[in-house]
Amino acid sequence: MATAWAPKAVLPSHLPKTPISPRRQSSSKLPIPTCHIHLKTLNRSTSRRPLLTPLAAAAADADLASSEPITSFHGLCYVLGNNIDTDQIIPAEHLTLVPSKPDEYRKLGSLALVGLPADSYPVPFVDPGEITSRFSVIIGGDNFGCGSSREHAPVAIGASGARVVVAESYARIFFRNCVATGEVYPLETEEIGMWKECTTGDIVTVDLPGNRLINHTKGKEYKLKPIGDAGPVIEAGGIFAYARKTGMIASTAP
Repeated sequence: MATAWAPKAVLPSHLPKTPISPRRQSSSKLPIPTCHIHLKTLNRSTSRRPLLTPLAAAAADADLASSEPITSFHGLCYVLGNNIDTDQIIPAEHLTLVPSKPDEYRKLGSLALVGLPADSYPVPFVDPGEITSRFSVIIGGDNFGCGSSREHAPVAIGASGARVVVAESYARIFFRNCVATGEVYPLETEEIGMWKECTTGDIVTVDLPGNRLINHTKGKEYKLKPIGDAGPVIEAGGIFAYARKTGMIASTAP
């Protein structure tokens, strides 16, 4: 029987509205809020992503590590439609990048969602010249992560700084890769068409223990399906980190 996973909620404060620039305009001077990842005891700057997965550990400093559970995510959302495939998330020509190498992990983050058609998505997920995204939550429609299986897809999203995707449904292999790598929480909404009611740049909060997404810009709240047994695996940093943490496999010698 699955056990309930309910970390203590720490809801963030409201952020000011921020204009979103299309691809053809520079956004370097806009007062854009950083991705807010809320930890129980983390009192450091959120401008750099905490160490939460083995792959992220290869790309960041050890002093940012925390074993406390994430309870919520707050910031700007990036809205996608139905049937976003893995080639749009990270094109095949970039699969030669090795996530365990810090520079290449960061490169993957800078390339996240680079395969999206610019005419349909004029606002880039990662601004030109940047290695991380200003968007902390991705909102999608049906069949997110379809197409060929590639672990680089959730890794690229995680390396960009986004840690949550909220969609109506997922391709099974993409969902499994999210859990296996520990890079991204693949959350499902209970409300069909939510992505049509959200706009890229809306300020949102994803409340994990409350199973809800709050769109502060639109003043609306949406129910999410519980992540269930996948939650502790993702929080631990992926399947191997979870196996070590729970004693299923031997821990790596110091």
